[in-house]
Amino acid sequence: MKARAFAYARPRTLQEAHAAFADAEGDASYISGGQSLVPALAMRLQAPQVLIDLGGIAELRGVGLEGGVLRIGALTRHAETLTDPLIRAHAPLLTAAAPFVAHPAIRNRGTVGGSVALADPASEFPAMMLAMGAEMEISGPEGLRRVPADEYFQDLYQTAIEPGEILVALHVPAAGPNHVCAFEEMARRRGDYAMVGGGILAERAGDALVSIRIALFSVGPTPVRARSAEAALIGQVLDAGTIAAAQGALEADIDPLDDEEVPAAMRRHLARVLLGRLLRKLEIAG
Repeated sequence: MKARAFAYARPRTLQEAHAAFADAEGDASYISGGQSLVPALAMRLQAPQVLIDLGGIAELRGVGLEGGVLRIGALTRHAETLTDPLIRAHAPLLTAAAPFVAHPAIRNRGTVGGSVALADPASEFPAMMLAMGAEMEISGPEGLRRVPADEYFQDLYQTAIEPGEILVALHVPAAGPNHVCAFEEMARRRGDYAMVGGGILAERAGDALVSIRIALFSVGPTPVRARSAEAALIGQVLDAGTIAAAQGALEADIDPLDDEEVPAAMRRHLARVLLGRLLRKLEIAG
């Protein structure tokens, strides 16, 4: 199949983008890297009257560090998270996840903002934003606002972004010298959607964990914070006993659905195994 005919706009500012969306009376789609939207257009799952290309908007580009917060422009390519020195130094969990995102051709075109805006529950970057405690900077006709990751992901492919709004940047608290992180996913083949995956960002004081955020993906309609498992680890030293306790607590955090490829019981089991691997990585990193 081929996409239906559409008009094309390439605004230079956020204001022009919002104006183009308003002129289309809402029958428009924004595009950045296009790795998800273009197949949807080709299969006519989406058929907007106007396609608004965000690639010319300078405000959506760049990576910078200010006041202990790393700002990652929404148009940052997946591949850049592997090479950008600021991301590698201050958001290492994002760099750890990046090699698992699809394949090189997709990483060279896809954008971090596009992935987070789509919020595919099986994608790596949305869950890592949750693990890192990021804030999403969103632009609308009334101006800019920020939404914490814990409030941003609402339901299957549903986020706090309202129709016509644009994800501008991701604001990530910079990791410090006492932070450790780990990423892991299980897929049948490298580049396939993961059966289960997750990332951890934790802070140590001596040998004990003083803070920890665990985010899992492919275990529900949104990325999931494993809050019960986190609570079992706060103030603890990582060893076989605390890892087992966190794995047991994980049962209260996830409620995966059955599907034809991976039954819910199997996904729960894989999530426990994955959490153990992640925590052992942290143990070694310490």
